[in-house]
Amino acid sequence: MWVTNMKINEHDYYSSLANWSFEDINYTSEVFTNWIYEDEIAKRVNKDSKILDLGTAAGEKVIKKFPECAEILGTDFSAEMIESANKNLIKSGRKNISFRVMDNLKMDTPEDYFDLVTARHTIIDPVQIYKTLKIGGYLIIRGVDKLDCWALKRLFGRGQAYFDKKPISLIDYEAILEAGFKDVELIPIHAIEYYKTKEDLYALLVKTPILDDFSEESSKEYERKPIEKEIFEKYVSENTTEKGIKLIRRYYGIIARK
Repeated sequence: MWVTNMKINEHDYYSSLANWSFEDINYTSEVFTNWIYEDEIAKRVNKDSKILDLGTAAGEKVIKKFPECAEILGTDFSAEMIESANKNLIKSGRKNISFRVMDNLKMDTPEDYFDLVTARHTIIDPVQIYKTLKIGGYLIIRGVDKLDCWALKRLFGRGQAYFDKKPISLIDYEAILEAGFKDVELIPIHAIEYYKTKEDLYALLVKTPILDDFSEESSKEYERKPIEKEIFEKYVSENTTEKGIKLIRRYYGIIARK
């Protein structure tokens, strides 16, 4: 358990999260929306496509799920994550992928270069993304919305976007429109996840900002707080089913064209 509160800026906040690999967490998922992030990417990629993946973390999604094409660049502002991504890349044997450190909010990629920019569960600046895309290129996002894990957040009385007036999805949607994108689609994604043990659920909460004082509407410092054992155990007790410990998720997808 965390024993002290910690207030830090956004860059250091994300860097402080232990790691973004969820392969060691045992859970199953039931998705009720017919929209799959990887499928939407595959529909818009051919052998000549150049892809930029923002917030790539350790690169597992890119290496395992992204289609073959001319070039894939994965970026993350955590040097530790990029080091892990490069190790994973060597093991994979894929030749069309590279990884490097970059801050999503201070992009230094060339203008009018990529055919597709992807971003999964990460912060973005649509204006900078617009500049790096070719005319006719696409932006595809999968994000976590305000009402994600709402029963859990209400029990703790806090969490990601808990006090924000606008849903995260609407904030992103409006910013993408304002950046000049066309044909912008916003898709709510509904899912239920079942965690095998309370240790699996706890591992998720440690690795993500679900229960943290994290606002999408302000630029204040972000705060990590201890996960109170009694409240956590209460949630586990009230949400344990035959399939596992239930967590209701609310994601969203966005597709936009330059």
